[in-house]
Formats: sequence, C-alpha cells, structure tokens
Amino acid sequence: MIVSLIASNDSIKMNPPYEITPKILNLITSISEKIGEINANYLNKPSPKLRKQNRIKTIHSSLKIEGNTLTEEQITALLEKKRIIGPKKDILEVLNAIEIYENLEKYKPNDEKSFFKAHQSLMRNLMEGPGKYRKQSVGIIKGSIIEHLAPPFENVPYLMKDLFKYLQSSEEIELIKSCVFHYEMEFIHPFLDGNGRMGRLWQTIILMEKYPIFEFLPFETMISNDQEHYYKALAASDKSGKSTKFIEYMLNVIDVSMNDLMDFNNRTLTEQNRLEYFVSINKKAFSRKDYMNVFKDISSSTASRDLKKGLKLNLFKKLGENNKTTYKISPNNNGLK
Repeated sequence: MIVSLIASNDSIKMNPPYEITPKILNLITSISEKIGEINANYLNKPSPKLRKQNRIKTIHSSLKIEGNTLTEEQITALLEKKRIIGPKKDILEVLNAIEIYENLEKYKPNDEKSFFKAHQSLMRNLMEGPGKYRKQSVGIIKGSIIEHLAPPFENVPYLMKDLFKYLQSSEEIELIKSCVFHYEMEFIHPFLDGNGRMGRLWQTIILMEKYPIFEFLPFETMISNDQEHYYKALAASDKSGKSTKFIEYMLNVIDVSMNDLMDFNNRTLTEQNRLEYFVSINKKAFSRKDYMNVFKDISSSTASRDLKKGLKLNLFKKLGENNKTTYKISPNNNGLK
C-alpha cells in the first residue's frame, strides 16, 4: 500500500492516496440523490420478502466470484434450513455467509477486532487459522504471470492498523472511504484466503452504518456479472499507485445497483405487495390516510379495497366507524403468503 503523508502541527497522518475526479463527483451526486429519494419514500424499508431476495443475491454473487457453484435456489433452501446436495466446501461457504449477513449489525466498521471476528466466521472450517493475518508471503498468479505481489507478511499488521486509523479519523465521506478500504485491503491481502469476500463485506458494513439501505443493496451482483471489469479496476489502481480508478468503478457499481433497486420498488405494486409491505413496517394503530401517505399514488377507493382485504385476512382489526375508523395490526400475524 502506498501512503501519502499529511503534516500537521500535532502529528503526521498517513492516508491512502487517491484523487477526486469529475467522474467521482458526478457519481457521488447521483448516488446521494438516489439515497435521498429512497429515504423520502418507503423504499428505505424493504419488505421482508425483498430483504430475503436481496440477501440471497448478495451471498450468491459474492461467493460466485470466488468460484462457488451453488445456485440461488440452493442458497434459498439453506437459508430456510433445508438439506441440499452439493460440494461440501460450497455449502460451508454459504452457511458461513448466511450467519454473517443475518447479523451484519453486530460488526463495527472501524474496529479491527470486529474485522477479525467477521473473517473467522466467514472462513470457519474453510482454512487454518481464520481471523488471523497471514504469516507468509502471497501473490496472485494468472497463468504464468504474477498479477499482484502482496506486501511482505511482516508489514500486514501495521498496514491494516493504518487503514483502520484512516476509517476512524478521515473526514472523507463514507462512499469514498468504503471504496478506499475495499481497494487497500485487497492490495494488502491480509489473509491467506477470503480477502475478496471480506473486501466486499466490509464495504457494505462501512456504508450501512451511515446509510441503512446498503444492508439490502446487492451490488455484488453487478460485480459478479462482469468480473473482468472488477479485476481491471484493481489492476489499474495497482499500476497507478492510487485507488482512484477503483473508486470510480465501485461508485458506478453502486449507482447502477441503486437504479435496479429503485426500478424494482417502483414497479406497479399489487394489493398483496402493498399489504405485505405495510404490515412489515407498521406496528401501531393507523388510519386510511396513514396508509395512503405510504402509497401516495393510489386513490382513496383503492386504499379502502386494500384495507378491506387486510381485514378479511386478519392482518389488522378495525376500530371505530366512518371518519373515526382506525386499524390496529393483529398480534402475531404472519403477513401474506
């Protein structure tokens, strides 16, 4: 990892080098606008069904990049605690990833000990000494060519501590910091195995602390669908000694992934979609007006039909009559099947 020195009256701080290009600024603006739109509407709290679908896509895509052969259907079965037939290693990788992604809120992005715990869980029974930095030199070989020679293992603890100090102290926005961390971690290659999936995982954890929607944004899918560009962006940053090209690449991935998420959520919702979503986010008494405030594009008659359907399915109970009518979510309802 190449570092730049920034002198101050108090101390010398070491920051990973990168440049803020017009492309980066445009992408940050675009992503920020999309985050604003998501937060302004009901899109920032996806339905349980959408959360499950996106989690499956994230796990499938991140592991597919590493050569895992299981399908989304097989991963769904494992998530539902069903037995499947497949390579033992691939099944272990998925089970470990499910444990991680079901408990993302437990990990602290700026805490190196939390980073170790995540790697230990992600790589449990897949390698010796998970959760510990490597004790030998490593390189990435493609064919007969050494694509990347990682820093000496003796330097790894110091380089990673510097990287976590950057996360803790830098005033740069999370969108940039998450990309820088992802690239620099891949460059350092701190573990013998699992570096790629850890880089993608930790970028998600960094982002979701500031923007909760990233817990449900499977940007790994786009990386998986075009892995060549992912590795080209890493190589370009290696060659230049700066993470600029990788930042541009990852911000574009996030921007396009947000478009996909918004397109999915902005589809024409059915009565069932609306009721499923509303019940998942509302646990208190509400009125028809409250219901329409969530689904701003439906008419009052459509809202009435939805609520009548919800009563029939025992999703909520009716209180009062006429203009004083309110509804209370039924306890222990299981939503719509």
